Amino acid sequence: MSHVTEAARRRTFAIISHPDAGKTTLTENLLLAGGAIRAAGEVAARGETRRTRSDWMKIERDRGISVSASVMTFEFDGYMFNLLDTPGHEDFSEDTYRTLTAADCAVMVLDAAKGIEPQTLKLFEVCRMRDIPIVTFINKMDREALEPIALLDEVQDKLQLDTSPLYWPAASGQRFAGMLDLARNQFLQFERRPGEPARIGPATEISGESDSLKANLDPYVFAEMTEGIEMARSLLPEFDPEAFRAGNMTPVVFGSALRYFGVAELLRTLHSYAPAPRPQKAVKKGTPVSISRDDPSVSGFVFKIQANMDPNHRDRVAFLRLCSGEFRRGMRLKTTSGKQLNIHNPLMFMAQDREIAETAYAGDVIGVPNHGQLRVGDSLSENGDIQFGGIPNFAPELLRRARVKDPMKAKHLRKALESLAEEGVTQLFLPSIGSDMIVGAVGQLQFEVMIERMTAEYNLEVMFEQAPYNVARWMACDDPKKLEEFLDRNKSASGTDLDGAPVYLAKNAWDVGYAQEKNPDIRFTATKERALA
Repeated sequence: MSHVTEAARRRTFAIISHPDAGKTTLTENLLLAGGAIRAAGEVAARGETRRTRSDWMKIERDRGISVSASVMTFEFDGYMFNLLDTPGHEDFSEDTYRTLTAADCAVMVLDAAKGIEPQTLKLFEVCRMRDIPIVTFINKMDREALEPIALLDEVQDKLQLDTSPLYWPAASGQRFAGMLDLARNQFLQFERRPGEPARIGPATEISGESDSLKANLDPYVFAEMTEGIEMARSLLPEFDPEAFRAGNMTPVVFGSALRYFGVAELLRTLHSYAPAPRPQKAVKKGTPVSISRDDPSVSGFVFKIQANMDPNHRDRVAFLRLCSGEFRRGMRLKTTSGKQLNIHNPLMFMAQDREIAETAYAGDVIGVPNHGQLRVGDSLSENGDIQFGGIPNFAPELLRRARVKDPMKAKHLRKALESLAEEGVTQLFLPSIGSDMIVGAVGQLQFEVMIERMTAEYNLEVMFEQAPYNVARWMACDDPKKLEEFLDRNKSASGTDLDGAPVYLAKNAWDVGYAQEKNPDIRFTATKERALA
């Protein structure tokens, strides 16, 4: 098949949610529905052997949370799906933001008892900025839940997004009986067998005709469901695939990821409506362009770096989202800075499992093994003349001074901190005065992950102490001389980040405001984006 045909059958999507909404369980069961694994979790496993396919770090398995984005590829009904699993914990929101830049669609998982939570709202805003279409999966219907119409109203009110349910649930909690497929008028029956493990298998279909349903449902549940459907049909718009792809409407599927109910229906929704790889904004030879998936020349951008996925090999893999062309193993690609890479061992991912990719197309995510040549935000193309839109860095909320217990390992510490900062695990700042390295993070859990990885991967015992700074802001000025003069006058409160960009290190937000007031020509910003070249 041609690269145009192959690209058209790609569907690249991310899963976003608040922690504990059931995202990792849903990921497992989507892979199961797509035939990529034989058992979810692996569900029957116990003790030390139980872990999810997407959570491969020790800290993830120990705590039951996702702290690193991962990629899983599987084929379903003629389409190739690239599932980008993101961290649910808010301390790793920056990793999620970067991963969303590589997605063409997102599945928003909501807890049926809680609705939209703060982290969900934050992640939705990133999707809105990038016009990413969203499919909503309302999870945990087998537990007591809010009224379906109230959940949909909340999505509309808080996200300013039209909701269109493709299915309608019959009650919730102990009374949950299943859901009606509104398009096919088929009822998907939920079977609860007390004392049995989660049921893995297709839903039982019953005719949606009233007499058939009445015979199979509790009369109160039937009345409640039919009333809800009438209300939804009168108040909510019909599903419009174009409005969905434009980011103005979200189709809604109800279910229980743990019980594998509604998972196949969600996958079919993605199969039917999720967009093929979308055009990407870029600059080519100084001119803004839009790179289409049908363009014959290979191009893509790095949205994530991961080191030591395989602890037996000191590997360092760049996750490259392909945007155009037909990539073939052994190709030579260039960065915009002129570095050339011969990609002999491109990887396809199944979480931490991997295989060599002979070919890949727009929408695919491949791993490019490298030894520090690639950074997050780098663009690769055949001629090195394409630079895709930047991937943002956000100012950290916590700053800590890094110290190693063995002073003889100070050089090793610096190398390890730089490596982890290049991955995007944390940010690293080098003050103009002194030799201390300042590590920036969004939350405390990031430091705990760093301590564990420093021990396991670099054999370093690291301590993070209170830093003399609490706020970091990037600085920019149209007049380089004025910026240089400011840095000379404020050496004790300035430094650079990993890229060498100037940073103002302040004790508090008031200091930043005062510096801005006294130096109106200098911009102090809480975000930094690798600029389009």
